Amino acid sequence: MTVDIADLVRTRTHRPEAIAEAAARRVRRPLVDAGGRLLIVAADHPARGALGVGDRKMAMANRGDLLERLCLALGRPGVDGVLATADILDDLLLLGALDGKVVMGSMNRGGLQGARFELDDRFTGHRPEDIQRLGFDAGKLLLRIDYEDPGSLTTLESTARAIDAMAARRLPVFVEPFISRRDTGGRLRNDLSADAVTRSIAIASGLGGSSAYTWLKVPVTENPDDMAQVMATTTLPAVLLGGDVGDDQDSAYEKWRGALRLPTVRGLVAGRSLLYPADGDVAAAVDTAVGLL
Repeated sequence: MTVDIADLVRTRTHRPEAIAEAAARRVRRPLVDAGGRLLIVAADHPARGALGVGDRKMAMANRGDLLERLCLALGRPGVDGVLATADILDDLLLLGALDGKVVMGSMNRGGLQGARFELDDRFTGHRPEDIQRLGFDAGKLLLRIDYEDPGSLTTLESTARAIDAMAARRLPVFVEPFISRRDTGGRLRNDLSADAVTRSIAIASGLGGSSAYTWLKVPVTENPDDMAQVMATTTLPAVLLGGDVGDDQDSAYEKWRGALRLPTVRGLVAGRSLLYPADGDVAAAVDTAVGLL
């Protein structure tokens, strides 16, 4: 579909209440269908200042283009829903693109990419009460832990309290954990070794006063063969993190394919790899991901 930015701006200017009205009449569905599998398209990167895809530093900066890509992806058979921040979900509500879809609100976006305070990842996005009020289906939060950075402790505590608040409302929350460290240039890197991913899963699984509504969002390890051992760390349901795969899309698909066969893994959440594939064919990228499930 072609997105009319001027029309969206007019509505936001003259009828901001239209967003809440669209949320109230949105047709909902269960989080998982009878098959118990999920394919979610992610678009919460811009709110953390992460606009790049591969060597295209501002690929996600054009909101009209991003919305068109999202609407195309959401219209493909087998796509269950979307993960995004309020500004993007509000646009999609106004466009009528969220009926019958799982809607996941992104909760903490304070850890801006490249900032000195990146590990103090405060909850600047959806609150549990927002997700409940708007009738959304789940929340997602990012948990990066650097043993050398005190900001990680703030994020750990905030994450635990967010899990408690979501569980009190019986709302699923998807926790995306990493063990991270800064390289010699000060840039934050996520450790995808089997030991690090295992440790991050163990830490994330134990947060909060209840794990009843906690899901995990986990990366595929450097060696995909390690995933069976890594995922044995928890009984929490998990989805794979797609991430930015660069030009080697086929290799990414193969990594996902093997991990998706594991009993703990219930689906895939992918953003840039599906919305901005190297060949530019969003529909084909999405359809291939659907086929992996």
